[in-house]
Formats: sequence, C-alpha cells, structure tokens
Amino acid sequence: VRPTLFVAVPRVYEKIHNKVLQSTQGTKLRIFNWALSVGQKHRHKILDDIIPESLAWKLANRLVFDKIRQGVGGRARLFLSGGAPLGRELAAWYADIGIRIDEGYGLTETSPVIAVNVSSQHKLTTVGKVLSNLEVKIASDGEVLVRGPSVFKGYWNMPEETASAFEDDWFKTGDIGHLDEKGFLSITDRKKDLIKTSGGKFIAPQPIENSLKANRFVGEAAVVGDKRRFPSVLIVPNFPMLEDWARSHGISATATRKELVRSSQVQALYHGIVEVLNQNLTQYEKLKKVLVLPEELSIADGTLTPSMKLRRRHLEQRYHKQIDALYTEEHPHAKAEHPVAKTRK
Repeated sequence: VRPTLFVAVPRVYEKIHNKVLQSTQGTKLRIFNWALSVGQKHRHKILDDIIPESLAWKLANRLVFDKIRQGVGGRARLFLSGGAPLGRELAAWYADIGIRIDEGYGLTETSPVIAVNVSSQHKLTTVGKVLSNLEVKIASDGEVLVRGPSVFKGYWNMPEETASAFEDDWFKTGDIGHLDEKGFLSITDRKKDLIKTSGGKFIAPQPIENSLKANRFVGEAAVVGDKRRFPSVLIVPNFPMLEDWARSHGISATATRKELVRSSQVQALYHGIVEVLNQNLTQYEKLKKVLVLPEELSIADGTLTPSMKLRRRHLEQRYHKQIDALYTEEHPHAKAEHPVAKTRK
C-alpha cells in the first residue's frame, strides 16, 4: 500500500514493535541495540521534527531505522495514534528509531478530535494541545470536560442519556486527565476503568499495562483488583517470542500453550517482569499476583473492542474463577530467579 499518512490505534504500533524485536536475533540484535542507543541520544531531535546529522545516527538509520520504515511502506511522512493511550515506553521507542508518533485524543461525540500533537508543538506522554475552537477544563474528580462548536448537542431520541452526558454546557468525556502549565493535555485512564482497592486507593490501570506491554514477551496485560485488597495482573504472552525463548531454554517444542504457561520457567519469567515493574510503582499500585493466560484475546470472544482496546469487564467475567483463586491463595507469589535483565528491552 505504501501510505504517506499512517494512522493507527496503539495495538497496531505494539504489533509492529513486537515484530521488529522478534526478527532481531543474534548479530542483528547487537546491531539493533547499538542503533537504539544512538537513537536514544537523538530522541529530542526527532520529537522536535529535526533529522539528526551525526555520523552515528546516519549509520544507525541506514542499517536499522530505514529498514523498519520500509516495513510500513517506506513513504510515511506522518504517523498518528488515537483510540487508546499509546504509552510512554512505546512512544519513546518509536522516537528512538526515528519515527515521531503524533498522539491525539477525542470521541465520536466531539467530531472527533479534542487535542493532538503536531510537529511544532509536541510533548511525549501527552495528547497535545487542545484545538483552538474548543475549551477544556478538569472537573474536581479529574474528569476531562469539553465544550465548543464541534461538540455534539445530544444523543438522538435519548433525552436522559443526553442530560447525564453534560454538566451545564460542558460535555463529560468519561476520561481522567490533566492540563500542564503549557496547555498540553494528558489522559490517565477511563473513569469507569479506575480500580479502587478495598483500602480506598484509586489505581489507573492503563499506564501500568502499557509499561508491561513494552516488554517483548508481553502481548496484552490487564490489571484487576477493584474492591480487592491489592491489584493483580492478567498477562497474555507474546506467544511467538515466548515460544522462541522456550525452545532456547529447553522447554519441549510440542508443549501446548496451556502447558507452556504453566511451566515453572515461564512462570518465573513473567513474575520477574512484574517484579521489575513493581520497583517503579507506589506501594498500593504494586502487583501482588500474576496470572499468565494460555490464549490470546480477540474481538470474537468479546475481550477486545473492534479498535483493539481491552474490554476489562468482559475479561474479568471470562476468567473470574481464576481471578478469585488469586485472592484466595494465602501467600503472594515468591520471587524467583529469572533472566529479567535480558528481557527488558
């Protein structure tokens, strides 16, 4: 197709990221890691829409970065993301390989864009500045409210739903966020997805999930724990990567996925990934239990939306017995020896 404009939901960018990591093994991996280290030093230039001119970056671009761009057609001048949070780690990784993703935000009810990053005004981890024709304010509970001519007037023949969607003339987006001093908008999570532990602490699951999905062995992650003592996480492996890893660690190639995720080595791998993440979380956010799932999520089984967003409640219903079992076990998982340092990139 070779598009010049590449617009995708984060799940597509995650799959490209995983495919790149899966295809870089052996000597290729060493070259890739070197190129990535060069890219990290020039990240700020990519985000400022400046092509680096250092010899090292030009070499890294020729050996690695340009080949990745060729994989998505080779002609794309602009990359945009929306529909769900992109995640800091993923956005930074793309910037390090020379691709600035302009993340935006909006709803169908807002026609649809509220804010978007652009080349002249771009800030990592935000969805950019609010469009000039709109006003945005943050409610006392953190909800993003918006008003302006591109915001809809109401739902067709649904007066009660329309009334509940507005606070005076401000549309209630249902998203939690904040505006910084320069006017950049950040979206933390969906209001309905916030997890409240039995201790009264609120946890925004999406930033935690996005950090986990930045690991090459994680395909999908879902934090659970609403009204529970502590949060836990359900992890769907990136099965192609996991299966390659399993073969290199002497795990039978004939094992089914159910047998594979039950392996003590695989369990240690994923518990280790979570332990590394926990070091950067506050005490009440730390994930105490891990459930590795033997099957991928899909639109067909109701666990993903058509735009590839996680349907948390559907997932919790599907695995409610296993989740309940996590909280009936007396002790959280024990720390195990694991190759974390080799799996983080």
